[in-house]
Amino acid sequence: IADRKTGLFPLIATLVMTEFNTATLISFSSLGYLAGKWALSMPMIFLIGLLFYAVSVAKKWKGFDGISVASYFSKRFGRDVGMITSIALLVAMAGFSATYVKSLYLLFSPFFPAIGPWILSGVLVASVLVMMLRGGLFSIIRTDIFSFVIVLCFFPLMAFFAYKTPIGTPHVFVDGTSILPLRFVVSLVVLTMFTYILAPWYGQKIFAARSKNIAFLSVIFAAIIVFALYGLAVLSTYFLRKNGAEIANPEQSFPMAMMLTLPSGLKGLGYALLFAASATTLSGVWSAMCSLIVGDFFPVEGKENYKRSMVLTLCFALLSFFLANVLVDKVLDKLILANIPVAALSFALLAGFYWKRTSRFGVYLSMIVGWGWGIGCYLYFGEAGGYTWYWAMGGIPATFITGILGSLLVPNKKLINLGF
Repeated sequence: IADRKTGLFPLIATLVMTEFNTATLISFSSLGYLAGKWALSMPMIFLIGLLFYAVSVAKKWKGFDGISVASYFSKRFGRDVGMITSIALLVAMAGFSATYVKSLYLLFSPFFPAIGPWILSGVLVASVLVMMLRGGLFSIIRTDIFSFVIVLCFFPLMAFFAYKTPIGTPHVFVDGTSILPLRFVVSLVVLTMFTYILAPWYGQKIFAARSKNIAFLSVIFAAIIVFALYGLAVLSTYFLRKNGAEIANPEQSFPMAMMLTLPSGLKGLGYALLFAASATTLSGVWSAMCSLIVGDFFPVEGKENYKRSMVLTLCFALLSFFLANVLVDKVLDKLILANIPVAALSFALLAGFYWKRTSRFGVYLSMIVGWGWGIGCYLYFGEAGGYTWYWAMGGIPATFITGILGSLLVPNKKLINLGF
């Protein structure tokens, strides 16, 4: 985790580049193409979610200063809870990384139309692996600083050229809420608030901060910048369609906007930049998965630890590649679905940080209710039935209510000294 002395600017850079991933970029920009300016409500989700992270857990995570997010649960509630948390986070991250690989393929497929998804995504995953294994997290942070500066210049230019480039007959947008319902947006705000606080790849970067205050401020600034960047991406595809572009697959609207509106030099820069952003996100997720496995299941020291991490990283990369090509159809749908294992842990995290009376029984009860509610909503209502609304508005409160009641009814034998 670098040397745990990362300053404000490099930490902001790596947090922004970690969050600014191609899965969310492809998802949000496709909604900009379909729903117009109303799709700017989607970047607002991350603004609110990351501000909640800053206020609620940024300083707490730095105060804990552990090896992995799951190691907190082991220390606070026991090794069994920590291992269950690790498994839940591993399942979620396997889903997240698959959507990142799929979105990376969608991003580059217009540029290489003759290459099939298995081959192209395989080449891209291998390229990310080479970049990651040569330098580790500290190398990624250095890369992030350079990419961050370029991103801040590129996306305003992207939106400008999309705005200025006429393509065909101008398109008139209908009411965006018919495509992107308000309650869907609200449900994602709630889910993001109570899942992102557990993001292992974000927690790892926070552990690298020089101090609690730097951790807090870096997330605040990152939230604002991420909102602006995703907002510019949404505006780019909105302008693209408004200016007459017709695209068969909305998930390819952003790469097509790059192809159709950018000058040649900027196209190459854009693809290199987005690949670097993808490398940051994927390497961060794979690194977090390795930390969970090594820290919670196979703890070793020194050179043996490095070798095991290398092998695990390769295995997780292959898993991401396979799941991306077999299971991921629509990126946003699967990106949301992968949060079910994480949302159920939100009570354990927040109550563990702030309430000394949180008991192991309450944690177990809240996790069981959270997983059951999330899976039940998905199976009963489905994506077409808007399951996220029932999951967020019912499941999150139920998780906290049962956790509190369980802790009061079956308390621990002694209070826990939090110490962070």
